[in-house]
Amino acid sequence: MPKKGEQGADTAGLLAYLFGPGDRDEHTDPHIVAAWDPALPCPARTPDRMTLSGLGLLLDAPVDALRGPKPAEHVWHASIRNAPTDRTLTDTEWATVAAEMVAVAGIAPHGDEHGCRWVAVRHAPDHIHIVATLARRDGRGPRIRGDIPNMHTAARTFETAWGLEPMSPLDTTARRAPATGEKEKAARRGLTEPARATLQRTVRQAAALATDTTDFLTRLRDAGLRVREHHNATTGAVDGYAVALPGDRADHGSRPVWFSGRTLAYDLSLPRIRERYEPALTPADITRAHTRICEAAALLARAGRTEGAGDVAALGDLLAVAAAVSPAVVRDKVRAAATRFEQASRAPGARTLDGTARTRFKAATRALEHAPRTARGGAPAVLNLLLALIEAIEAATAWHRAQHHRAQTTAAAQAAVLLREAATLTTTPARTTTPRPAARTVPRTVRVTPAAERGPTPPPPVTGVSPRPPTGTHPGPGLGPGRSR
Repeated sequence: MPKKGEQGADTAGLLAYLFGPGDRDEHTDPHIVAAWDPALPCPARTPDRMTLSGLGLLLDAPVDALRGPKPAEHVWHASIRNAPTDRTLTDTEWATVAAEMVAVAGIAPHGDEHGCRWVAVRHAPDHIHIVATLARRDGRGPRIRGDIPNMHTAARTFETAWGLEPMSPLDTTARRAPATGEKEKAARRGLTEPARATLQRTVRQAAALATDTTDFLTRLRDAGLRVREHHNATTGAVDGYAVALPGDRADHGSRPVWFSGRTLAYDLSLPRIRERYEPALTPADITRAHTRICEAAALLARAGRTEGAGDVAALGDLLAVAAAVSPAVVRDKVRAAATRFEQASRAPGARTLDGTARTRFKAATRALEHAPRTARGGAPAVLNLLLALIEAIEAATAWHRAQHHRAQTTAAAQAAVLLREAATLTTTPARTTTPRPAARTVPRTVRVTPAAERGPTPPPPVTGVSPRPPTGTHPGPGLGPGRSR
């Protein structure tokens, strides 16, 4: 499994770590198994012929020799690891792996005598580290775009040839995280999050509720975003868009910082959003949200491989809207769950967005949008909604597990944990310092029908009774993280 490390500018520091004892003395017998020069001495095995500082200088030499601007982060780093069940590879086998990986990554293509300098270091039985400097010996920069996908393809070849455990397919559905510069810019402006994160959430909510492209773009503008449309040169139809956060500017404030939908997230390009429109909802479809969610969860549990993709996409839209309309006591938890579920809403591979549960999820989404605030905020209503969402997410988790979508299964399971924590908040009576009245009436308990195969559900708090919580044992188990399946 190839994994790319963070690029940096300290070649000597990285080498010192790789050849050192490690953070917990886990590095054993660190040594070079391959390098750009097959005759390169190993600092650990032949310290009289090569030192760590000398190796760092040799690796950095092409960078130091550049006449033009030097890359700010010129150190490329990747690790390649075996599965725990695999046999232990020999140094010769690891050398073969390393040479192929730097070739397909664009670091040192086969037969290219001007490729970048690199070394492969082994300090544990199950993995190696590759360190390279991003300057070719002819003064040009390497072409490393797509390095990790290419390395994954090469890894599958070795798995087949050597009988190793296959790794999970490369997943390209993870959300685009804000870059370091974006985080620093947000901190300088005193913002709680980078502009990219705010835009991702706002665009996702608009996409979840939109019925067509005009409605989608109008919702973005109503949310306070700057919107730039892209029109087809031949037909004049809208075929793309970009958004900017007011006040987020670049080039000394001379222009807004625009983000196209595709750069915000895998599924926020206009063609992807158009796949999710659901304009044909009848008034009869927009009934109580939790009822529609439970119906959809049952359908999702029986969905096929491609059909379920539309169902989990609609469930992701539903969570985005639920996070926006949730009462303050649970909003942070529901928002965190919606963010975590995003990757689970994007099924990799071939799929169709026409699922049997999709219409019911979209109807529940529309019901949440149109429900009055008073109907959203009551504890029984919130608890019913959260329990239904948990049931739906558990169905999505099972569906992804059946399709062997590891990243999506993990994301959905973590979202369910967060929603259970939110449900726990709705069942915790509020504490107050109001004196207890002399004569206290017996509190009336409102019972909520538990979801199937879930055991008894604790009753929600009821308004209109004494502010002091009743004493005694809480009736039934809680809905905390400990009940995660």
